[in-house]
Amino acid sequence: MKNNGLNQYQQVVAIGGGHGLGRVLSALSFLGPKLTGIVATTDNGGSTGRLRAEKDCIAWGDLRNCLTQLAKKPSIGTLMFEYRFNGESELSGHNLGNLMLTALDELCVRPLEAINLVRQFLNIETRLIPMSEEPTHLVALEACGKSVFGEINVDKMTDTPIALSLEPIVQATCEACDAIREADLIIIGPGSFLTSIMPPLLLPKIAKALAESSAEVILIDNLTSEPSPIANCGLAQKIDWCHQVLGLKIIDKVLSHTEAAYQDGQTSYYPLRSSHHRGLHDKRALANALAEMLPEKLNID
Repeated sequence: MKNNGLNQYQQVVAIGGGHGLGRVLSALSFLGPKLTGIVATTDNGGSTGRLRAEKDCIAWGDLRNCLTQLAKKPSIGTLMFEYRFNGESELSGHNLGNLMLTALDELCVRPLEAINLVRQFLNIETRLIPMSEEPTHLVALEACGKSVFGEINVDKMTDTPIALSLEPIVQATCEACDAIREADLIIIGPGSFLTSIMPPLLLPKIAKALAESSAEVILIDNLTSEPSPIANCGLAQKIDWCHQVLGLKIIDKVLSHTEAAYQDGQTSYYPLRSSHHRGLHDKRALANALAEMLPEKLNID
């Protein structure tokens, strides 16, 4: 997409997790090394959760998903990275990509080095950075004062929590903070609000970097209502959640789906749904909508 207006930006950062962030990164992959994804690492379900319990490592699932969506397909590398073991052995249910990242993590000094090795293997230019290189879990606080531990249990809550935190408290990856400070465009979402979007924002150094950044910040709304305790909250309430956690107002614009394009205050509405899957954004439409929302920058070197 050589003519897309986003090419005028020198550093674009996307923050989130799960399938949503991977879709955004894939849609904007034409930016190459100018694009950075900062990925949530608090998942504790499935293959990722089993590895976390056994190896006390960060959650690899969302990082693996982003790597897979960024990789050029089809290739032996992507087929290997997404292969999932079947049967009734101890490997059953495990994803080979998760196992590869875990093995590389044990061979490397830092998890980020393991990710960079896979990026080289899959020929991916876009940078991917875990929100933290230390294992941590998402914790929600109910109105009655009870704590709910882990993403899986948070997603099962029936009522919206009154607060979120990380346990244990960990440090944000320094490269993630640097990328945010240096960015001239930051994209948040789409994805599960409590378990994909919020975890990186709970890190104090990421919040500080966002406060110090002069970048325009866009929140991408989900296409469908998510099956989580936040389902009954409207878009304005979600924005308030972000701002309350960060202690500052950072979201400048919102991108949301509709059948006919129009503008309503800070929210831009465009047809964004993929014709192949109602739960996925159309990648070309997403990239074009983001470009149209942003003013043309002048005097770019």
